[in-house]
Order: sequence, then structure tokens, then C-alpha cells
Amino acid sequence: MRLNFKTALIFGGGQAPSDSEEAPMGNGRATALTFAREGAKVMIADRSIEAARAVADEITAAGGTALPIACDVLEESHIQIAINETLANWGKLDILHNNVGLSIEAGDAPITEIDADAFDHIMRLNLRAMVLAAKHALPVMRHQNSGVIINISSIAATETYPWVGYKAAKAAILALTEQQAIQNAEYGIRAVAIQPGMIDTVMAVDARAKAWDRSRAEVAAERAARVPMKRQGSAQDVANAALFLASGEAGFISGISLRVDGASGCRIG
Repeated sequence: MRLNFKTALIFGGGQAPSDSEEAPMGNGRATALTFAREGAKVMIADRSIEAARAVADEITAAGGTALPIACDVLEESHIQIAINETLANWGKLDILHNNVGLSIEAGDAPITEIDADAFDHIMRLNLRAMVLAAKHALPVMRHQNSGVIINISSIAATETYPWVGYKAAKAAILALTEQQAIQNAEYGIRAVAIQPGMIDTVMAVDARAKAWDRSRAEVAAERAARVPMKRQGSAQDVANAALFLASGEAGFISGISLRVDGASGCRIG
């Protein structure tokens, strides 16, 4: 029960839809289930209320505490409402987990081919939303003199990656995390980032298979072959990292990024 008596707000906590009945668990859902299993009360914010409710129901069926809320992170008012609802129900906000992100599904492309509107949309979704979430969460956490912000970046921030929008946003998240950490350390607030590598999720694999008109198995095999450990990671690997960083065990860890990538980030030059 490493998060007992804690409250967590997870943006992007619903399960991404898939045409496959055997779709892997997404990072947001895995983190929500893990936080709840470790004792946290979890507010699950997702643009699909059905997806958020399904995860919340899964948690409550297992004896945990969770509530769903519809939230489009492109709308600042939705972000503020999600934070306010967390406070209204549980009186505090201990953990802010920013998990929303898209790449090729949002029109990402190489820099010579990117559409300006697509680039703006990707930056708003992947980066601007995290800035606005912190804008409204930090006053609450400063008043509490405690809190943890977990920002999901990507190994794409520091590894070779072909599409400009996602890479630029995920790299900026690393700088944002460092700024949040140093500017809020005096309030007892920690800020950390996670850089997932090749993780087997609907967003990472199914979306590419659909965009490229290829089989899921083929795309998954290609991704696994690129990992030094010769396999993709799972959403649970990311959730386990988030659990550690959110817990008291990481109480003196702030301003860092933790790679969850099967050693992919060790390839330099």
C-alpha cells in the first residue's frame, strides 16, 4: 500500500479503443489500476467518458476507489474542472500524472512534410496540456506543501525519431519537468518524467499498423527487434516506474527522467 491515503489525478487514464479483442493494456489504464491497488484514490480523466468509466469500474470492482471524468485536455477549463473535482471529492491532490499524447494519429510527419496545423495540434496535445495541468495543480500542491507531478515523455526525445512534432514535444517535456522541479522544491513538490521506449500499447502499435495498412504482428515484431532486450515492454512496466516515482521511496528524487526502454537509450553515436 505504497500510496495509501494518497489521491491521484491521471490525465489520459482510459483505455484506448482497439479493433482487437486482445488489445494490450494502455499506459494510463495500467497506471490507474496500479495506483489504486497500492491504496490511492484515483480520478480518471479521459476525453472518452466511457473509457474513463470502464477503468474506474474495474478499480471499484477490485475494492479500490476511483471516479471517472470526461476531459479534453485541449480545453483549459476541462483541466481545471478535473482538478476541482478531485479536490471536491477527496480534499487534496497528491499526484498529478500527465499521460496524454499522440503522434502519427494526429498527423505527425518529417519536418519537410509536416502540416502547420498538425504540428500545432500535436504541440497543444502533448506539451501545452501538461503546462496547463501544472498551472492549475501547482497552487493546490504549494498550499499543501507536498505533491508529485509525473510527466510522460518518450525515448523519442533523445533517440533517433523520424517525426518532428512528437519528438519536439517530448523533448520539451524533459525541460519542463526540470523547471517544475527546481521552481517548486521549496514547497515540498517533486516533478519527474518517464521516457517509455518500445511499449506494446494500442497507441504505439495498433495506430501505426492502421496508418501503414500493415498487420499488428508485423509492426510489433519490427519494434521488438529494435530493442536491445529483443522485446517490447508493457504498460505495466511504465506503471511500475510511475508507482515508484510517486511513492515515498522516491522522496528525494526530483527533476529527473527515468527511461523504461530495455536499454535502448544506451545507444549513443
